[in-house]
Amino acid sequence: MLTLRQLEYLVTIADTGSFALAARVANVSQPTLSQQVRALEERLGAKLLERSATGAMLTPVGRSIVATARRMLSDASDIVALAAGSTDNLTGTLRLGTTPTLGPYLLSPIIAELHRMAPRLRLHVREGIPDEQVLELSRGNIDVVLGPMPMTGDDLTVEPLFREPLHLVAALDHPIDADVAAGRDALVDSPLLTLDPRHHLARQAAEVAERYGMTIAPDYYGTSLESLHQMVASGLGLALLPSLYLRSEVGGATGLKVLSVEGWRAHRSIAIAWRRQSPMGTAFALIADHVQTCARRLLA
Repeated sequence: MLTLRQLEYLVTIADTGSFALAARVANVSQPTLSQQVRALEERLGAKLLERSATGAMLTPVGRSIVATARRMLSDASDIVALAAGSTDNLTGTLRLGTTPTLGPYLLSPIIAELHRMAPRLRLHVREGIPDEQVLELSRGNIDVVLGPMPMTGDDLTVEPLFREPLHLVAALDHPIDADVAAGRDALVDSPLLTLDPRHHLARQAAEVAERYGMTIAPDYYGTSLESLHQMVASGLGLALLPSLYLRSEVGGATGLKVLSVEGWRAHRSIAIAWRRQSPMGTAFALIADHVQTCARRLLA
């Protein structure tokens, strides 16, 4: 008989490309995992995986079945949540995905208030690359994602929450005067430090660099906003930092000055997303309202 556990093992192998890694992720022995996948193949009468010494690769029919299995596992997770009675109540544990350019500076004050509002709610926060987290959301590995737009998916509900200004910052001893609006000529050829290109903020930094004639420093990708902060404060270059980071206790503007730039309009739009078929949509909408209210107050 085909089981959800067998499908889960198959999907995990597809994601890791390895029986050994899949067994570790699924927290089972490799022989057990291999036996269950073979039983699944026998039950379906089809070969799902091409096995080799270096790993495992899906066959064409295996790829089709994995795509359907992902939806089935996501639906099963939603059924469990529905049975737990969490549709209208903020209870249980939610897996919340967010980007490291937002979560640490927005969630700290919000989670404390959310806990007072819903003491039975638990948040398991996972930071990662926004595009990858949206994919994990569609797969059912994350319940809700809070991050920068765009977030797209035919199976997702996406609620825009607020716009966050982005600021150009420099070291305190940088020759550009922070009290005078700098024109393009003052910024041309200035090095602009940024994050890994997979981050939305890095893409926006590239747009700003093109607009003002600055150059992206490819050898100095920051691993976090804190690393950008430190590199800028040391005089290595300029950087784009969000308002919430500059205003937060864990971030701040120590050693930095915010530059005034002619025609500056840089900002990012923050949204929250969840699977459209999730039975917890009502709860997610309540969380969205709370995040929106708190964020706007912090940015006021």
